[in-house]
Amino acid sequence: MKIQQHYSNERSRWLRKPFASGAFVSWLIETGSLTARLQRRYANFAVQAVRLEDAKPLDDEAGLLQSKPHKRALVREVLLLGNQQPVVFAHSVLPQASLRGAWYGLGKLGNKPLGATLFANPKVKRTPLSYKKLLPNHALYRLAASHLADKPAYLWARRSIFHLNCANILVTEVFLPQLLDQ
Repeated sequence: MKIQQHYSNERSRWLRKPFASGAFVSWLIETGSLTARLQRRYANFAVQAVRLEDAKPLDDEAGLLQSKPHKRALVREVLLLGNQQPVVFAHSVLPQASLRGAWYGLGKLGNKPLGATLFANPKVKRTPLSYKKLLPNHALYRLAASHLADKPAYLWARRSIFHLNCANILVTEVFLPQLLDQ
């Protein structure tokens, strides 16, 4: 499946490569399960659900999912915790049509990682990752930074669409500064 790019202006553009992403680059370009990599890194790994509701996706998210901008979807937000510190903020958009069949239970994951479910099924296909340096004026920056005591100047994010039997799920992962702490 090819991601369609919909831009309101150049500043909203997501990149094909994470240019000048510094120490985050290996995390950003990871093509395997981010959950599995975090579980290998942290003896104490957990998922903390922070939001699950029927809501309107961000405008560019609706475009990527080939959905009308006013159409609601299930929006799930979680913190991925390493040693009880938030290291990744994950924001997923699940169109209602995607919550049927094999993915019926995805809206009921609670504190279980979505990534583990997606990567466990070999029939799930993933579009190429795209990347963005999120500035404080971006909605995803504000959502992720609301869980931080100290707000950084920017946050790196990546996103892709997972596809199974005509069902699509957009997953965005925002990498938090604590991820680089040892």
